[in-house]
Amino acid sequence: MTNYGTNIDAKWQKKWEETGIYKFDENNPGKNLYVLEMFSYPSASKLHAGHWFNYGPVDTWARFKRMNGYNVFQPMGFDAFGLPAENFAIKTGIHPKDSTEKNIESMEKQLRAMGAMFNWENEIITCNPDYYKWTQWVFLQLYKKGLAYRKNAPVNWCPSCNTVLANEQVLDGCCERCSSEVIKKDLTQWFLKITDYADELLEKLDELDWPEQTKAMQKHWIGRSTGTDAIFKVVDSDLEFEVFTTRVDTLFGVTYAVLAPENPLVDKLTTDEYKSQVEEYKNQAKKQSEIERQSITREKTGVFTGSYAINPINGRKVPIWVGDYVLSTYGTGAVMAVPAHDERDFAFATKYNLPIERVIEGGELPFTEYGKMVNSGEFNGLEGEEARKAVTKKLESMKLGSEKVNYRLRDWLVSRQRYWGAPIPIIHCEKCGTVPVPEKDLPVELPYDVEFTPDGKSPLSKSPEFVNTTCPVCGAPAKREADTLDTFVCSSWYFLRYPDNNNSEKAFDTDKINRMLPVDKYVGGPEHACMHLLYARFITKALRDMGYINFGEPFTSLTHQGLILGPDGLKMSKSKGNTISPDDYISEFGADVFRMYLMFGFDYTEGGAWSDEGIKSMGRFIDRVDRIINSCVEELNKDTNDKTSIDAAEKELNYVRHNSIKSILEDAEKMQFNTCIARLMEFTNALSKYLNEENKNTSILKESIVDFVKLLAPFAPHFAEEQWEIIGMPYSVFNEKFPVFNPKALIKEEIEIAIQINGKIKSRIEIPTNLTEKEIKNAALEDFHIQELLKDKTIIKIIVIKGRLVNIVAK
Repeated sequence: MTNYGTNIDAKWQKKWEETGIYKFDENNPGKNLYVLEMFSYPSASKLHAGHWFNYGPVDTWARFKRMNGYNVFQPMGFDAFGLPAENFAIKTGIHPKDSTEKNIESMEKQLRAMGAMFNWENEIITCNPDYYKWTQWVFLQLYKKGLAYRKNAPVNWCPSCNTVLANEQVLDGCCERCSSEVIKKDLTQWFLKITDYADELLEKLDELDWPEQTKAMQKHWIGRSTGTDAIFKVVDSDLEFEVFTTRVDTLFGVTYAVLAPENPLVDKLTTDEYKSQVEEYKNQAKKQSEIERQSITREKTGVFTGSYAINPINGRKVPIWVGDYVLSTYGTGAVMAVPAHDERDFAFATKYNLPIERVIEGGELPFTEYGKMVNSGEFNGLEGEEARKAVTKKLESMKLGSEKVNYRLRDWLVSRQRYWGAPIPIIHCEKCGTVPVPEKDLPVELPYDVEFTPDGKSPLSKSPEFVNTTCPVCGAPAKREADTLDTFVCSSWYFLRYPDNNNSEKAFDTDKINRMLPVDKYVGGPEHACMHLLYARFITKALRDMGYINFGEPFTSLTHQGLILGPDGLKMSKSKGNTISPDDYISEFGADVFRMYLMFGFDYTEGGAWSDEGIKSMGRFIDRVDRIINSCVEELNKDTNDKTSIDAAEKELNYVRHNSIKSILEDAEKMQFNTCIARLMEFTNALSKYLNEENKNTSILKESIVDFVKLLAPFAPHFAEEQWEIIGMPYSVFNEKFPVFNPKALIKEEIEIAIQINGKIKSRIEIPTNLTEKEIKNAALEDFHIQELLKDKTIIKIIVIKGRLVNIVAK
């Protein structure tokens, strides 16, 4: 083994720290490049291989860009509030503040040992008052603009975590953190009006350099649809309800209406005869998740209210039912049922023996495609968009409907009934109502001594010292808001704080942030597509509209790293016993071998299964590079004269050198790290081959080894610094410009072609590029290996594809 390892890592990390080589100079007139990885949550005290896969290769990309002339800003911090620390505290008795700070201290050491260019002077930790003071400030700005509001609403409740969840935090009807089944609960909660930005969030996606799948996920989550609101009046009542439909052309086929069990109209519409049945049904529905209720395969159920509504287009009286396949959180919480042309309605009508009447010409019922309207009075014969517009216009003239755009997106629920989070900066006064905490009184600090064993109530409500205060408006006794903010609020703006993290007067300086942002390259997991990434876009747009910044998108370019699996091919977890801790490998091989294995062994956007043999192979490669560079230094120190002519061996080395530069320039830009390292391996082979030549051109050898170390530097920063010193170059290799290739060196006078026998490659030969077809055939037949294989065979014909191959057909 080479002497490369943690001793070399420590040497160069100390040097980098002492010289401040990576300190970001915001006054540098060069090209600023803001590179950011999603910051980690310190729920454990150790970095795992997944952290490394997120941070290590991105640091390589940042170093590559630095050597290409960019003034790189690459900060690091911790997303430190949240349930895991609180649950750990409940289990162990260790306060979440204490465990979080200890974990951060440990993870900082590991991150520094990685040797990345992190600008630690810009570190932020979201659970520190000097950060969450400004999270509270952001909330207050939203409140003042009418983008934060409080209301009573049915919410997602996790009985295990004892807190409310946003819609985005419910996966397949379960809590995305603990997998417990989520139930519905009516609570007064705080919401942020992300729906005000639904159109812009949707329309600006196509302008972003983001993965198409992520953009598609956000488009689906926002769920914009254009349709018609139709008003159904209740028979013998002043009540009415609206339904939203994208198929108003089927309005004549409505034979019943269905309300969501949570719709407040249900109690008002239900007659005495059906009251007990409806109440029982509503109670059953509360036990079902939204995912279950929306399932296509699940049998549809419902109960009749005893009331009827009037179909607005034809005056027909239709029964009003309650059905749990209708959701109060989508549309109006009411649907018009057209069983002839909707599969769910058809199944429901069949089950309860309700009328099914065709109003669209077409195939077998239920016929759900577009077609000509039939049994629809004056609209017969119309179809598609023409039919939709005509029926909508008729409803508008009757003041019983209008065109409307609807969204799947719901407002962001940010209240949490847990302790370890930023307190919501609101005071409740009996005289003045809801009063925002004055900005001069921020932060509203989270008290340390609080009983936070979850019981469904906000832990802060059990702290009289925290809750009891005075109203800032009238001075009367008042109560603080006891809920804390969803931790996604903390991370929805953190990228704005990094460049100005020590500002005690403002969340950030507008001029500075406008110069620095948006983030040029953002890297993190795809699981955040419909949560963090959507929330960050919303907050950025809101702050822009308030005049605090002049851009509307936080992240110009986005890359998702893949997932490193356990050696068994399964997702790493402690319960499976397949987790990979980097520390032991780094102790044995050094940080650079670990980093290079991650980049070479896996496609960065896909990941894959860990292999111990793979990292050992990378260690052997680094050993080989060390030996070759030392051999090159020995050659360069010999008292020899440069050759005056360039022979084939030198041309070959020069070709590999410039081809490596060209390929790495192209592939590193796209984060295709595995192919970059493959080119470095080819360059290593070419240097080794050239060292075996008797007569060497020391000028070309020196140029090649200098370029090689520069190419290696972003991928193995500590090792490359060491080699740069060994070859006698001044500190630091990262102050050097990345090599550029010479196109002329890539023009080969000779090319390699394959020789096939009956379509199977049997040999390869180098030939001059100017040979005729006859000369190429002869060259192929003169190859010793081919001659051996053609013994006792008759050649039928020889096919030449110039520049590629020769195929000899023989029997």
